[in-house]
Amino acid sequence: MKLITVFTPTYNRAYCLHKCYESLIRQTSKDFIWLIIDDGSTDNTKELVSNWIKENKIEIRYHWQENQGMHGAHNTAYEMMNTELNVCIDSDDYMPEHAIEKIKCFWEKNGNDKVSGIIGLDASPDKRIIGTKLPSNIKTSTLFDLYYKHGVSGDKKLVYRTELTKKYPYPIFKNEKYVGLAYKYYMLDKQYEMLLINEVLCCVEYLPDGSSLNMFNQYRKNPRGFAFYRKELMKLPFTSSTFKFRQAIHFVSSSLMIKNWNFINETPAKGLTFMAIPFGLLFYFYIKTKTRTASYQ
Repeated sequence: MKLITVFTPTYNRAYCLHKCYESLIRQTSKDFIWLIIDDGSTDNTKELVSNWIKENKIEIRYHWQENQGMHGAHNTAYEMMNTELNVCIDSDDYMPEHAIEKIKCFWEKNGNDKVSGIIGLDASPDKRIIGTKLPSNIKTSTLFDLYYKHGVSGDKKLVYRTELTKKYPYPIFKNEKYVGLAYKYYMLDKQYEMLLINEVLCCVEYLPDGSSLNMFNQYRKNPRGFAFYRKELMKLPFTSSTFKFRQAIHFVSSSLMIKNWNFINETPAKGLTFMAIPFGLLFYFYIKTKTRTASYQ
């Protein structure tokens, strides 16, 4: 059995998916399976992948499903994989040629069942590290502590033990397509730390559809997913009151979006949520105004 599943959720990205494929066939270690979750594409993704499977240069598994959003594609990927480790490489990203080999060697030397996986680096196509490097004075950390205690910034590449990522599936809300992926990661943070490796495991290119305006639209289109996510973050035992208060503001705003007037009874932090009501109300109107203005442009 292969050690690693590289999984790629994709939706109408046939025009850029070849970058990921080309990087995978260049890997110095082939101890991986490429699992592609096609989340309802209507372009030529299926035909493209079929041709790559016929080339037989790497092991590829392909699965098409009705569109569920990124978190739904992740759910399916975790259900389908059976390797010890997994890593998500998005459809517009790619791996440096030694990435799989570095993960394999590092895990064989340091991996154990007391950690949930490995945190590595993301870099831009011109090889600049996204954000900051990982702290060199520690060997393990939770993902949460990495950002909120050790001051790390920027996206990082996460390699997880598959048996653990099968836990905490993302909820699917009717007519919604978004739940924060960090929900699963922070749930695992409650039990495990992760190994740190200051090596670039993925090259990322941020496309225009990742803009803040798009996030505002996501916020308005997926209020139940956002409310769920913020409520779960308020439950985390290792967070500060300031952090929980910010989540409460978002929880109030999302609850107003869906006209859930029972949010005070549902929140895990009633006092903070009550204090957050004025700020949540302001944020609710701000999102409504921003998305309404954009729709008329």
